[in-house]
Amino acid sequence: MSTLSFDFGGARGREVIAPGATLLRGFALPFEDGVLQGVETVAAAAPFRHMVTPGGFEMSVAMTNCGPLGWVTDTSGYRYAPRDPLSGKAWPDFPGAFLELAREAARAGGFEGFAPDACLVNEYVAGAKMSLHQDRNERDFGAPIVSVSLGLPAVFLFGGEARGDKTTKHRLEHGDVVVWGGPSRLRFHGVKELEDGLHPKLGARRINLTFRTAA
Repeated sequence: MSTLSFDFGGARGREVIAPGATLLRGFALPFEDGVLQGVETVAAAAPFRHMVTPGGFEMSVAMTNCGPLGWVTDTSGYRYAPRDPLSGKAWPDFPGAFLELAREAARAGGFEGFAPDACLVNEYVAGAKMSLHQDRNERDFGAPIVSVSLGLPAVFLFGGEARGDKTTKHRLEHGDVVVWGGPSRLRFHGVKELEDGLHPKLGARRINLTFRTAA
């Protein structure tokens, strides 16, 4: 598959939101068809489910995974696992469009050589949210996080290295990608409660792909 090149000179381009953190407006749109088909393929093999936190609370966001490792949570803790605990089977492989998008977005965000081994696929419907948290279950924090927004718009919260630090708010539209690493790698982040709506391709939901190097 050929490598795509992008020009960020326009209004829908590159926004630095913190040192090492970049919002790439519309970056995923050239990959849209392959990525949306990939989401359906992954969900058919490993259906979305509402996982339970170690504290016993059911997450409002439904999740699944693809790639060599999948992020899971239950009452025993947060971790990465090579198999889907519901089926006992390996997580679905990365769809080709997923990997190309993740690598190109990381490069555009200033991180060469990104090699993700996990992709969390999150499904939001009206009322779902993601509380402020750090991504720190990975073994090496040298690789960035690449987060792709599809479907309904959402408000992304980006904070500091302490939960109580002030957050900035960023409205994410279909096709936007946020890349953060380096000095921003362990910043707290989250998503405000999703508002009701209807997207022409994804209906009443938002899909978020979060690529990580876990092992």
